[in-house]
Parts: sequence; structure tokens; C-alpha cells
Amino acid sequence: MDQFLEGKSAVVTGGTKGIGFAIAKALAGAGAAVAICGRGDRSVENAITQLASGSKSKVVGKAADVRSSTEVMNFFQFVDRELGGLDILVNNAGIGVFQSTAELTVDDWNKTLETNLSGAFYCSKEALPRMRNRGAGYIINISSLAGKNAFAGGAAYNASKFGLNGFSEAMMLDHRYEGVRVSCVMPGSVDTEFGKGANRGAAWKIAPDDVAEIALMLLKTPARTLISSVEVRPSKPQK
Repeated sequence: MDQFLEGKSAVVTGGTKGIGFAIAKALAGAGAAVAICGRGDRSVENAITQLASGSKSKVVGKAADVRSSTEVMNFFQFVDRELGGLDILVNNAGIGVFQSTAELTVDDWNKTLETNLSGAFYCSKEALPRMRNRGAGYIINISSLAGKNAFAGGAAYNASKFGLNGFSEAMMLDHRYEGVRVSCVMPGSVDTEFGKGANRGAAWKIAPDDVAEIALMLLKTPARTLISSVEVRPSKPQK
């Protein structure tokens, strides 16, 4: 693989499985030193073992819940010690709770918004001053087509992803003249645990590796150019 990210340092939240794991693997394969986080020590350790076995890049990780600004701050201090700086942040950590508005609990609403939206803010707020110190940086937010298209049962998830799309655009406008680029990637149906009970393993679904390829494509784009948002769909969805 082209080592075009050699010498760069990257953080991937929710990097223990699914899209996050695929992106962390792709970044390490392209030469970047990578730090991942997830909510459990064991899942982080298992992911690091798998990622490190297939790459010569440095791969580290730490358990952190992105809903907690304190845990996020501690995680980025860990990244400072292990990687010595930051060039790339992928805000991927996310959950989905799918209930009608009347059936949705306050706890599930808060968990969804705090993970999918507040978590991206906490991580970006930590990343931005570090990128300023580097003179440049790239933040990729993994959103969803659910951030543009509401659906029944998606009140919390839709709200979080609509919010993430707006946050991404505002952050891009805030920091574009500081050398920090921001992109929002909005996949449709991806074959991950989000698809439990909904055609897991179906050939028509987007593979996590496909989303990782898009992340690499964004990072390869010349610094003078920004692809601010990407909509990603299965080319032949189930009829």
C-alpha cells in the first residue's frame, strides 16, 4: 500500500470494530501512527492486536467513552504521550437506538445525542489546538444518510446525525483558514453491527472497507481542495 501517511498521527474513535476498525486499519496501512479508543479495555486490546499484526505502523489505544469530556481529555493526553502530536481525527464513535418518539426513553435520547454529537465536539475541541500546533490537520466525521433523510423510529439517531452534519459544516467554516480541513462522510446501509437482524452479510450492502477507502481518498486530496461532504450509497440496494 502507498505509504502516503508516513510520519502522520491519527486518532479514530470507536476504532474497535466496524467502520472505525476498517479506517484505523487503512490509516495504519498507509503509514500513519494510529490511536484508537473504545468503551471497553478488552475490545481495545483485541483491536490493537489485530491492527498491529497487519501493519508496521505504531498502533496504540485506550478505553474512553466519548460521552465524557474528561475521558476524552485523558485519551488525548495519552495520544500526546504515545504519538507526540496529531494530524488526523476520525470521529466515528456512534450508537443507534431506534424507537418511536413516544417509546424512546430519556436515557436513550441522551446516550445517542451525547455519543454521536457531543462526543464529536469533545474530540474535535481537543484535536483542533493540536492541529494548530502542526500547522494543519484533517477531521473526518462519520455521519449517515440518516442525517439528511429522517425515518420512522429514528428520532434520536436522525437528530444526532442531522446535528453532526451541521456541526461539521460550521467547524469547517470556523477553521478552514488555519489549515484544518473538515469532511463529513454519510454512508447508507453498511454491513456492521448496526445491521443486526437486517440482512447482515448481504452482498448489496456497503462494506466497512469501502468507507475506509473513501477516508483515504479524502486524505489524498491536495491541500488546496476540500471535499466537504460525501454521500455514500449501495450501488444496487435491496428492492
